[in-house]
Amino acid sequence: MEITGIISALFIGVIIGGLGRLVVPGRQKISLLMTVLVGIAAALLGTVAATVLGVADTDGIDWIELALQVGLAGAGVSVLAGRAKLRQNH
Repeated sequence: MEITGIISALFIGVIIGGLGRLVVPGRQKISLLMTVLVGIAAALLGTVAATVLGVADTDGIDWIELALQVGLAGAGVSVLAGRAKLRQNH
């Protein structure tokens, strides 16, 4: 992975975090900062996973990579929202 790939993954991560939050049903009580951090991590992990699977570099939009990133962001948002709910109940 080149530095431009890392920078673009970080930039896209901000958007991916928002999309990840949209795919999780209900209201998530996590901060905007945590959403962005989850999005950045999901973008980086999704890019790595797509590279390992050999689907990172395709003609046009990398739909599989995007789906991996949004899915990982949704999972991350769900985990953090669940942890926040557990803390709130105790």
